[in-house]
Amino acid sequence: MRPPTAPPTIEISFPDLSPWERGNTGIPYAWRFESKRAGPQVTLQALTHGNEVCGAIALAKLLEWAFRPVRGTLTLIFANVEAYLAFDAADPFASRCIDEDLNRLWTPDVLDGPRQSRELTRARTLRPCYDATDFLLDLHSMTDPCPPLGLAGRQRKGLELAYGVALPEHIVIDEGHRAGRRLRDYAFFDDPADPRSALLIECGQHWEHASPAVAMQAALRFLRHFGIASPEFLDERLDREPLPAQRAIQVTDVVTIATDDFGFVIPVAGLDVVAKQGTLLARDGEREIRTPYDECVLIMPARRPRRGETAVRLGRFVA
Repeated sequence: MRPPTAPPTIEISFPDLSPWERGNTGIPYAWRFESKRAGPQVTLQALTHGNEVCGAIALAKLLEWAFRPVRGTLTLIFANVEAYLAFDAADPFASRCIDEDLNRLWTPDVLDGPRQSRELTRARTLRPCYDATDFLLDLHSMTDPCPPLGLAGRQRKGLELAYGVALPEHIVIDEGHRAGRRLRDYAFFDDPADPRSALLIECGQHWEHASPAVAMQAALRFLRHFGIASPEFLDERLDREPLPAQRAIQVTDVVTIATDDFGFVIPVAGLDVVAKQGTLLARDGEREIRTPYDECVLIMPARRPRRGETAVRLGRFVA
């Protein structure tokens, strides 16, 4: 397996989350605000992974502004703060998690099973917040530079939610990871007969200066979509630049690493389009991974590929 390249430059400051530790829900780092007007229960989440700081910057700013919903209920969650507090700029990828990936645990057999880890403890503690949520925005970022991505899941309602928010430009239709279910696919969020839905947005590279701005604009647009924020609040903070038309990408193949001898054989980057079917992308031991069709889109190729994890997802643009 090829060694990782040098880490990107860290261009942003990490916020002090200690003012938000106590929460107001009985759960540390979880805040809930209720309006007197009826409306949906909306949750914004940051730090599902501890080194993905952009969402934490956006949520901390909403708390600093003392934002309150004009209808419905808003919950703000800093999820894996323990991993966040372990961040070390000398090894910046290590604080993604403490024991395991918090975003691969969201099935009843895992949550209700006997296994123990610090991430599972946190997931079980936060689970009532998600069970009470109608609409979830989970703010993430990516290891390598890549245009922002909306991950809509596999149900039509997820795609409609992404179009309703209108940001980012690229929306990925996918079924998640073989290594475990994501929070955005938890329970009723993945039930086509249930109106409750979730959207995961990858806001850019973890530590690029632009990523927090994407996270904030995504959060504001999510609040606007559900009528949670007043027009006056939004008028002061929403960007006025027109947004590009959104494009959907249907994932058709997930390349899961099977050996310790995996490596891409061509340069790869997020949203690269490989023109020809059959192009050799990578080798995994003796197995060759080739593009299954022309105009194949590479979605979030792994910078530090490890056995059992997703190396890259392959997709095509769809109407």
